[in-house]
Amino acid sequence: MANLIPDQLLAAGNELCAALRPLRFSLPVTHIYNPLEYARRPHEAFIRKFAGGKKRVLFLGMNPGPFGMAQTGVPFGEIAAVRDWMGISEPVERPQREHPKRPVTGFACSRSEVSGRRLWGWAKETFGTADAFFREHFAVNFCPLVWMSDSGSNITPDKLSAAELAPVTKACNEHLKRVIAALEPDWLVGVGGFAEACFRQVAPDRRIARIPHPSPANPAANKDWSGAAMKSLREAGVL
Repeated sequence: MANLIPDQLLAAGNELCAALRPLRFSLPVTHIYNPLEYARRPHEAFIRKFAGGKKRVLFLGMNPGPFGMAQTGVPFGEIAAVRDWMGISEPVERPQREHPKRPVTGFACSRSEVSGRRLWGWAKETFGTADAFFREHFAVNFCPLVWMSDSGSNITPDKLSAAELAPVTKACNEHLKRVIAALEPDWLVGVGGFAEACFRQVAPDRRIARIPHPSPANPAANKDWSGAAMKSLREAGVL
């Protein structure tokens, strides 16, 4: 059964992409990236390498960052963490309509995704190798889409109108249910409040915890985020 899990997750991701592809969004959204499509190869490598069994803890992020998953196809996919710690470096294509201020250069990207650097840095510091961490843990994003304005600034899902967000939420909820069913985690850990709320919506009967979001936009994350995350996990009983 374990060998079937990556296929189940990839099939669920394909269906999610098919549901999201026809959706249209009004201003201020001008560009939309879906790294599950153009960064398919590293995304699939991540799933096949690390999702080959049931997990004790499933971490959930919100949506890709411009210098992380938008470049690598891996959740919180900071370049160095994915390439050097996880051992994944696959060719990445380009979005159909690329924002001139947010080019996709894949593993050649010279920018560092702070959220990913913090999250995977904590995992490395705590568990050592990627194989040791992913033996019992896995991470996904609630939504694979990146929304950008004309200026290139990131637009998070919670900033979309309710009418435009509704079909996104429906598709992403179904995908998340399928991921949980495949991995059968003991714990669901939201990385930030948005992700925690997503878990509570789709799996209210399961054990759910939350760690602070590692984004520098979260003031609490800019002073010992790793220590704060570990404290939250210990207090909840996850670790």
